[in-house]
Amino acid sequence: MLLSEQAGRSAGAKIPRPATLRESVIEAIQELIVSGQLKPGQHLVESELAEMLGVSRQPVREALQQLSGEGWVDLHPGQGAFVHVPTVQEADQLLAVRALLETESARLAAKHAGKDGVRRLRELCQGGIAAVEDDDVETAVALNSELHALVTALSGNSVLAELASQVARRVRWYHTPVARQRGMASWVEHSQLIDAIEAGDGNRAAKIMREHTEHTRASYMEQRENEPVEPAPKPVRRRRPRTPYAR
Repeated sequence: MLLSEQAGRSAGAKIPRPATLRESVIEAIQELIVSGQLKPGQHLVESELAEMLGVSRQPVREALQQLSGEGWVDLHPGQGAFVHVPTVQEADQLLAVRALLETESARLAAKHAGKDGVRRLRELCQGGIAAVEDDDVETAVALNSELHALVTALSGNSVLAELASQVARRVRWYHTPVARQRGMASWVEHSQLIDAIEAGDGNRAAKIMREHTEHTRASYMEQRENEPVEPAPKPVRRRRPRTPYAR
C-alpha cells in the first residue's frame, strides 16, 4: 500500500468521531423537543444539556447552532438559545404539505401493500389502540408515526417516501400536544384506512387519509388558538461599567 493511501485512510478514520458525536447530540436534542421534554420557548442552557447528555459543552454549542439553522432552536443575542415556538403559519404550511404527501401515499399503498403490509399496519394499529386505552401518549405518538411511515413505505414510491421522511419528525412534534385530544378517534380512522388499503380501494384510502390529516391539523390549530399568548423574551440590557470620578 502506498504511504499516501495509508495516510488518507488514517485521516479518513479520524474524521467521523466528532461528526458522529455532533450528529448524536443533534438527534438527542431534537428528540427531547419532539417528545415535549423540552417545551417551546424553554431556555436551553449549554451546561445543563451537556450534563444531561453526558458530553462536553462544545458539541452542544455546535448542535444548537445547527438546530437554529433548521428551525428547531432560536438564538437570541445576549440571552442564549431557546426552543423554537412554531408559528401558526409554519404549522399550517407543514401540515398541509404532509396531507398532500400522505394522501398520495395512501392511494398508492392500496395498490402495493399486499397481505404482509396490511398485517404490519394492523399490528401497529392494535398497539396504538392499546396505548390510548392505557393513556400512554408517548407510545401512541410513536406508533402513530410508525404507521404513517409504513403507509408511505408501502406506496412503493421512494421519492415520495424520502420527502415524507423529511417532514415526519416535525409532524410528530406538532402531533404530540394533540395526541390525547385526538385519542381513540385517530385510531378508528387508522383502522378504516387499513380496511381501504386491504380492499385495494385507492380512492377511498386517499379520502380517509386526507380527512385524517385534516382532523389532526384542525386539532392543532384549535389548541394554538386557545393557548395563552406569552410575551417574547425581553432583550437583556447590559450595564456599562461606571467611570470613576476624576480626582
